[in-house]
Amino acid sequence: MVIRLCKICGESFKTKPSFVEKGQGIYCSNTCHYRDKKGEKIKCFVCGQETYRPISRLGNSKSGKYFCGKSCQTKWRNKEFSGEKSLMWKNGQSTYRRVIIKSSVKKECQLCQENDQRVLAVHHIDKNRKNYKVENLAWLCHNCHYLVHHHDSEMQKFMEALV
Repeated sequence: MVIRLCKICGESFKTKPSFVEKGQGIYCSNTCHYRDKKGEKIKCFVCGQETYRPISRLGNSKSGKYFCGKSCQTKWRNKEFSGEKSLMWKNGQSTYRRVIIKSSVKKECQLCQENDQRVLAVHHIDKNRKNYKVENLAWLCHNCHYLVHHHDSEMQKFMEALV
């Protein structure tokens, strides 16, 4: 065993010679080791929790935002790069279902109040599939959806139910 002096508190401690050869055995405890860190505590952009970042990693963020972990980073990324900002964006033609699911629109048929998720379809009120705004989307069961598209009386009932 080799007796060394702690770099932080100056207290003497014992360490293995192999640790000294590797450049280790500098601190008497983990507490002193972490006191010597030269980084910053940064608040998570999503949840606000403080997290430590070493100086070498402070400049690594492309967005300039820092996160406490992958879950917060994923939450931010899913909001930031969805819709038109997504690399997979195709003029909104296939995103209308995701848009209405994320909104606060109650998941039930506007006409018959059926709430079985397996039979619900998204109806475009103005019949323009490229208009994926929440105001233009409504839940209809497959049966009512067919009737609204093929029978004027059902279309009239649907429009009255919206108002």
